[in-house]
Amino acid sequence: MQVASNRVRAAADSFEPIRQFYFQSRYADRRGDPGICDFTFGNPHEMPLPGLVEAIRHHAVPCNKDWFAYKTSESGPQALLAERLGQELSLPFEPADIALTNGAMAAIAVAFRLLLDAGSEAIFSTPAWFCYEPMLLAADAVPRKVRLQGERFDLDLSAINAVISSRTRVVIINTPHNPTGRIYSRDQLTALAELLNRASERIGRRIFILSDEPYRRIRFDGHDFISPAAVYPWTLISYSYGKVLLAPGQRLGYLALSPLMPSEDKQAIQDSLFAAQMALGWCFPNAVMQYAVPDLEGLSIDMHALTAKRARMTAALEQAGYDVLEPEGTFYLFCKYPGGSGEQCWDALAKRDVFVMPGRVMDVPDYFRISLTASQPMIERSLPVFAEVANAIRSERQAAE
Repeated sequence: MQVASNRVRAAADSFEPIRQFYFQSRYADRRGDPGICDFTFGNPHEMPLPGLVEAIRHHAVPCNKDWFAYKTSESGPQALLAERLGQELSLPFEPADIALTNGAMAAIAVAFRLLLDAGSEAIFSTPAWFCYEPMLLAADAVPRKVRLQGERFDLDLSAINAVISSRTRVVIINTPHNPTGRIYSRDQLTALAELLNRASERIGRRIFILSDEPYRRIRFDGHDFISPAAVYPWTLISYSYGKVLLAPGQRLGYLALSPLMPSEDKQAIQDSLFAAQMALGWCFPNAVMQYAVPDLEGLSIDMHALTAKRARMTAALEQAGYDVLEPEGTFYLFCKYPGGSGEQCWDALAKRDVFVMPGRVMDVPDYFRISLTASQPMIERSLPVFAEVANAIRSERQAAE
């Protein structure tokens, strides 16, 4: 007899590859072992940013009797974020455009419930973050996946246009992109906006963009960033502080509405935000994290150290024979195995205590993802192993030929 709902069963089926990897794999058996080189998830492997600890400690001390009372989106952080986000994206945000959430996942869940009915379709490009599909299925929506294009993994606008139907309601854009590290240009986003305007007119219903931007402040080489919200008015932005602070366990983020959105549409969403956040399980940050927003806004992962890690690993991996797509943003390297099957290469690395995120969990079995949040000692221990595995695979291939 079925106990769990159909929507949760569908989400569970979609999430099964990553669940097995996290709980029932060789990585699961060794996770947390200080002797392994862990490049899997974007977790910290060094002590937290000092400013983060100080901010949380400071704001945990109550200043009045309501300090720990129920909190929705508090007016103070809303106003500050509207100002700071406006400066960052060169858009005239207002406080009411910002809904604070307990992380970007909550912001995404709220956006899905705001915009999608049962049976509505949402388009996203693969390879992709492995939570979009199960979250859509849990919302009774229909995921429509299209492939990114070419060796640079560009947006494939023709593929997106081909799957738009009368039920399409949302296109998810993740920039900087996880796992590839690509940042989409203004030209690409403008072309997408023009496509969605034509498509919305064709189907007689507005298609929205959900711009998932948790890595927006983690960019290399002074790379520019353009939010879809600047070129397409019907855009909602999801953001998380968990990446830039390298503290994913401290849940803080927001859902922001493009200030360019027509006032009638924006007002309708603003009027529904509280209901969506409340009905989904009180998707607001806790009190201390909201009080800490002014202190946290100026903190960041060490980009100088991250850039050095990127350079060190890219050079060593390419010399060993791996194809590496150097990231423009995020803290990941997206790499192609040096021949052989993906499973064979992943197993060979794991046997030597080097664990990477297998591409099969993102529908790209010939690739793997490395998180540069690994510690420097992990990186140095891993590089001879990457080279050894690549040489062993080449030797096996030559012997077979």
